[in-house]
Amino acid sequence: MMQDYYAVIMAGGVGSRFWPLSKEILPKQFLDLLGTGQTLLQKTYERLSKLVPQQNIFILTNDQYDNLVKQELPEVTNRQIVLEPNMRNTAPCILLSALKIDKENPNATMIIAPSDHWIDQEEVFIKDISLAFETCQQKNLLLTLGIQPTQPHTGYGYIKYKKSTSSPIKEVRRFTEKPDYYTAKSFLDSGDYLWNAGIFIAKAKDLIRAYQKHLPDMAELFMENITALNTAEEESFLLKNYKRAENISIDYGIMEKADNVVVLPVSFEWNDLGSWGSLYEKLPKDENANVVVNTDTYLENSTGNIIHTPKGRVVVLKDLKDYIVVENEEVLMIYPKDKEQEIKEVRTKVQEKFGKDLG
Repeated sequence: MMQDYYAVIMAGGVGSRFWPLSKEILPKQFLDLLGTGQTLLQKTYERLSKLVPQQNIFILTNDQYDNLVKQELPEVTNRQIVLEPNMRNTAPCILLSALKIDKENPNATMIIAPSDHWIDQEEVFIKDISLAFETCQQKNLLLTLGIQPTQPHTGYGYIKYKKSTSSPIKEVRRFTEKPDYYTAKSFLDSGDYLWNAGIFIAKAKDLIRAYQKHLPDMAELFMENITALNTAEEESFLLKNYKRAENISIDYGIMEKADNVVVLPVSFEWNDLGSWGSLYEKLPKDENANVVVNTDTYLENSTGNIIHTPKGRVVVLKDLKDYIVVENEEVLMIYPKDKEQEIKEVRTKVQEKFGKDLG
């Protein structure tokens, strides 16, 4: 049965909120942000390979990152690297992956997972994913994982679900994407909502049917030349046609419209690692609540900072509180944590002043 398990790791984003470490030429999924000796992509691949046969793990990325994937995962073959010629959000690339996998194995059930999330308690993760695979193999469902919310976070999507059933798999009532603070607080207080982890499991055929029903133009675009997929003609077909696909996420295009969507509330710890602040939340802290990665430090009256530099650096701080201190070969950034939402804009301004290669 496990030979029918497939995984698609989404590794095409730029990760601009982790600038200056994450740049267009080297995004965050290819970085060792956690200081563990493994990049986020390597950790995700290793985690999924505990359940999915390695030859069935596909890496979905932009064509400019082909060589980076091969460097990080030398065991992965060309067949397992799905290259987008254009960035068109998540719906087109997931459909492309489902079609390629279904053509290879009509019995395939697949998990779609981001490459850059932090997941603790991996044994619980594998147990939950096993249940999700087994459920989707038996029923025609689109299953998503839901995280128990711990705060009224406005950067996450929320899933309202039906709690009354005894089954661990719950009916989804509504998706809400990134609510404001007061709405998110009301969701948290109600106890009827989960965070949307952006991890989906379904049979490849069921995903394709959902696209045919809810995004028919996109389905037709890819399926009219399905004979090209998994052949030498695939690259030229995608170069010509991929840019014609609607720029839309799978959440908006499929999950919010389909009537066979269910959620599995999970118990492992999760973080989307979307910003320096989220990384700060999850990494160990010293006695003054500082997070230090790769760096030797001498700190006086400095608290609540995250410090991330290349190995071998010595950082000296005095009277600094709640700052992001990040250095790479080209840029040193010292920025307040509570203003981290401005980092994308700062990145753009630095590129405009000093050159695009800095972003």
